[in-house]
Amino acid sequence: MATSSQSEGGATFSAERYFATQPPPASLEHDVARVKEFVQRQLKEGRKVVLVTSGGTTVPLELNVVRFLDNFSAGTRGSTSAEYFLKAGYAVIFMHRQFSLQPFSRHYSHSTHPFLDFLDFDPSEDPSEASHIVVRPSERTQLVEVLTTYKAVQRAGTLLTLTFVTVNDYLWLLRAVSQEMSLLGRSCLYYLAAAVSDFFLPRQKMSEHKIQSGKGSLHIEMDQVPKILKPLVQEWTREGYIVSFKLETDPDLLIPKARQALARYGHQVVIGNDLHRRKFEVVFVSPKPKVSAGASAEDYEESWLRIDLAQNPQKEIEEDIVAELVKRHQQWIEAAGTQSALTAR
Repeated sequence: MATSSQSEGGATFSAERYFATQPPPASLEHDVARVKEFVQRQLKEGRKVVLVTSGGTTVPLELNVVRFLDNFSAGTRGSTSAEYFLKAGYAVIFMHRQFSLQPFSRHYSHSTHPFLDFLDFDPSEDPSEASHIVVRPSERTQLVEVLTTYKAVQRAGTLLTLTFVTVNDYLWLLRAVSQEMSLLGRSCLYYLAAAVSDFFLPRQKMSEHKIQSGKGSLHIEMDQVPKILKPLVQEWTREGYIVSFKLETDPDLLIPKARQALARYGHQVVIGNDLHRRKFEVVFVSPKPKVSAGASAEDYEESWLRIDLAQNPQKEIEEDIVAELVKRHQQWIEAAGTQSALTAR
């Protein structure tokens, strides 16, 4: 078990210590029951399942929360990718920050494409007595497409949404969901696009009530959030295909940090994003297939994915990201079958 790194200061939390000392969210048991039912249904129907995490996490500074630290993320990549996974035939567990963007409704953001702006009263009626609402002609094509897909997903029962707010909510929910999904073996994929806080304030250190501003400057020493990818890979879902994301502002750090994450945690893919180029360029970093017993575990390959928004401004890079991952995940599944056949011989 990890011990305090300073006599009065921050502690280094292992995942084990974290879950032993920080309380679960009140909704966890209810959420787990929903996930269990969802996974069993997809297992019965032979459908692959992807967990998409999306949006940022908060770090409360008080037990009765008034102030908190937040992360930069609207949930665009996660919500967009979830739609493309559904289109590819996956069932999706969409674990997102409360009030962040969601699949389908993301097309009608309250700020960039307000829902009320594409509705109007029936022009055949007297405006003062109108009782029927119609969609403006310029919006009908897209709305019909989005609504048709949304209703088909509802009928198929292939989308389950779960919400989190704090980093504590996120960590407890991720562990619970991954343990339930482990029943799927290699047919589960993890697309960890959420922006998770790096530091947190343990419950034991929080002020009960609102921190008073009259005391002058505020000094808070936070602890590091445990590196959750390691137990995810080694304990919670040993056969899952795990994709994490690395966002950097210095492009020179992008690939080295991605390689470092793969070496440390042993998962399958890191998708690197440069903050200013993430909407049209990403890089897939993954271990090279071992061609011999002596192949180095530090040997990685990079595959760049770019789209030209000048030529196709409506194109979403998530479409190509998901297509590439669907292909790689299928190869991962087939590789297990090939290995089993060779072992049987």
